[in-house]
Amino acid sequence: MTFRPTTLERAYQLAESGACRTVGDVKQALQSEGYDRIQDSLYGGTITAALRKRCQENYVGGLGDAAAVEEEDA
Repeated sequence: MTFRPTTLERAYQLAESGACRTVGDVKQALQSEGYDRIQDSLYGGTITAALRKRCQENYVGGLGDAAAVEEEDA
């Protein structure tokens, strides 16, 4: 038997993984993984704000790469 996280659990995993820059990216990733009723599962300001914060804290790319290069140069 294979365990599959709920839509909400997987959304948090994706937001914390560093692969998603925005909540929209999280929703697209969920859709591509075959999750349904995404809008219903991620509805509400509290959930959206929490996912947004996790995306911003963990996103790897863009400015994060530039900051890493600056730290290496120091």
